[in-house]
Amino acid sequence: MSDGNGLNLLQLILEASLPVQAVMALLVLASISSWVIILRKKRVLDRAAKGADDFEERFWSGADMSALFREINGQSQRNGLEAIFESGFREFARMRQKRGMDNRTQLEGAQRAMRTALAREIDGLEHNLEFLANVGSISPYVGLFGTVWGIMISFQGLANMKEATIATVAPGISEALIATAMGLFAAIPAVWAYNRYATKVERINVRYETFAEELSSILQRQSHVDG
Repeated sequence: MSDGNGLNLLQLILEASLPVQAVMALLVLASISSWVIILRKKRVLDRAAKGADDFEERFWSGADMSALFREINGQSQRNGLEAIFESGFREFARMRQKRGMDNRTQLEGAQRAMRTALAREIDGLEHNLEFLANVGSISPYVGLFGTVWGIMISFQGLANMKEATIATVAPGISEALIATAMGLFAAIPAVWAYNRYATKVERINVRYETFAEELSSILQRQSHVDG
């Protein structure tokens, strides 16, 4: 029975009008793209959270900041807290080498560098989240458009018939309603993933900002001691 239903569903899609088929194809493409982004974004955010845990453990274990900077600076790729620390400490060390540079200017330079690195890291984590939001908000309306169009075509076909029955109307309405179902199928995972990942990005952003503030305090104390 399920095979027959599946065959009927496929037959309805194949026999749908061209605009409805175009809507369905667009929704399938949007759904596939969303799932690709959902799976990739999960790996990216999980890696960012783990990277933050690992770096904070190394940083707060009492390691020398200069040695930690040299270690990170020698890496081919730096992400997350490593990039923020490397940018801030590099700028702080560079400005300390200049003569006549007061402690406040040194600290402000390091803070600017960290803010720039932080914004770049968060921008990378937020990449493609807007696409998920758009799919979640637009897909139901695209599916509804396909439904309205299919129903309109069905009723126009009834105008040429002397007698209309449920059996006559049902196929056209069924193929039209498939577009709405596909719109919801594309939208629901996208909305769920966007809300979940946006919350995760916000939490990571808070961790990054907190670390930048703590590093600023450490650099400020160090500049006064060295001064």
